[in-house]
Amino acid sequence: MSPAMQELLSILDLEKLEHNLYRGRSPSNDWQRVFGGQTIAQALVAAQRTVDPDRHVHSLHGYFMRPGDTKLPIIYEVDRIRDGGSFTTRRVIAIQHGQAIFSLEASFQDDEIGLEHQIPMPPDVPAPDSLLSQRELMNTFGENVPEGIRRYWERDRPIEMKPVILEHYTSREKLEPKQHMWIRTTGPVPKRRDLQAAVLAYLSDLTLLDTSTFAHGRAIFDPDIQAASLDHAMWFHRPHPLDDWLLYTQDSPSTQGSRGFTRGSLFARDGTLMASVAQEGLIRLRTKTTK
Repeated sequence: MSPAMQELLSILDLEKLEHNLYRGRSPSNDWQRVFGGQTIAQALVAAQRTVDPDRHVHSLHGYFMRPGDTKLPIIYEVDRIRDGGSFTTRRVIAIQHGQAIFSLEASFQDDEIGLEHQIPMPPDVPAPDSLLSQRELMNTFGENVPEGIRRYWERDRPIEMKPVILEHYTSREKLEPKQHMWIRTTGPVPKRRDLQAAVLAYLSDLTLLDTSTFAHGRAIFDPDIQAASLDHAMWFHRPHPLDDWLLYTQDSPSTQGSRGFTRGSLFARDGTLMASVAQEGLIRLRTKTTK
């Protein structure tokens, strides 16, 4: 298990301060702000701590309000909105400097049997074993990889990714606003359904917003783009072990008003549709000001 993966599992083990009150921390790195997937996952863990363990998250909806400070802990306050016969609802507020930086509502349900279908995994997607890793891409394409992307790829992270569409990462060609990304953790995730859901929520924030820049020949790491997640929604369909590569298919139906909208589907390698995701984020062109 990589040190970064050990760190991820550690930061998801929140400290209980009081009834409905938890404290989380950020990894020891030089990121300027808290990664959105971390805040989503930690807020979900806080909600899970107040729910009957036989009920599992089936959906969450979150709003990002302020950037998180990596140097300070985050306080998670849980509101036990409802405990019904089959469903449980929780609201979580993440707080730093006395202000809300993120809010989450999550719904939990007892497992039930009923009608079932799913869309198939896209056909003809190259297997992850046939693709280059991000470090291999940097070594292969060298200076053709933009500096912002190169710095991001060089970080030690708990998640490994292999993009299927390379043109976005090596050129500024305008592309169809969709991508396929193979993704996996860099170490085993304990076979606890609540923790697997939290890790899945963590990785669901990776690369998603960037897809909204494809049609414009840009990337979220470009120096003239200001990018940030605004909201994030996720639906958990089927539990599945996180012990292999996942295919994250993404498309962006619209970018407008300095906002990019993207949808995603997470498939296990055997074709199981595990979760669906939707996100809107800030995609703002920076303008130079003159004195």
